[in-house]
Amino acid sequence: MTHTWDFATIIQNWQVLWVGLKGTVLIFLVTVVLGLAGGLLVGIARYARSRFLNWPAMAFVEVFRNTPVLVQIIWFYYAFPILTGIEVNPFLAAVLGISLNTMAFSAEIYRAGIQSIDPGQWEAGKAIGMTYNQTLRRIILPVAIKRVLPALTNRGIEVFKMSTLASVVAYVETLNQAKLIADLNFNPIEAYTAVALIFFVVLYPVVQGTYVLERILKKGD
Repeated sequence: MTHTWDFATIIQNWQVLWVGLKGTVLIFLVTVVLGLAGGLLVGIARYARSRFLNWPAMAFVEVFRNTPVLVQIIWFYYAFPILTGIEVNPFLAAVLGISLNTMAFSAEIYRAGIQSIDPGQWEAGKAIGMTYNQTLRRIILPVAIKRVLPALTNRGIEVFKMSTLASVVAYVETLNQAKLIADLNFNPIEAYTAVALIFFVVLYPVVQGTYVLERILKKGD
């Protein structure tokens, strides 16, 4: 079976996709900032020796790392308002699902980075009179974050791609707009191909940048 490609309607409706791309970028910026910043706090709590910090952080990570992001978004959109009486719009549901999932995964990245630091660094901080928090903030975290930076940038790329899951609650992003074009013009192959091309054009330079960053960090080491 052959298919005659026709991107004319896609080009004619480029503004529809442009609106969707702006929605994608917005949700990416919000979720990646919340996810990576919150993940640092959770990661520190996961490494802490105190059970009051470690156990809740571990429970958080296991819940959000071992459940699908799509299910989390749907749960926040449909179930959370029923249980709490608080209305959740599509944007907020998507932000909660994606950012909390990102927190869980990035927390483990941060924790691995902290654990990779030689124990002697902790002893050195203690020897010069630093408290645990001072040693963590001034000595451990700067080195640990540098080591895990490539992994964090890769996680950021995954977050950008996960933004398409927001379409399940009708948030206006790229995939949702492509669905609209496909439904109106009966051209799903072209519409979804256009989405793939848009994501490739946006992410390819970013991926190449991560390779450059990795090489720079290796030279620094």
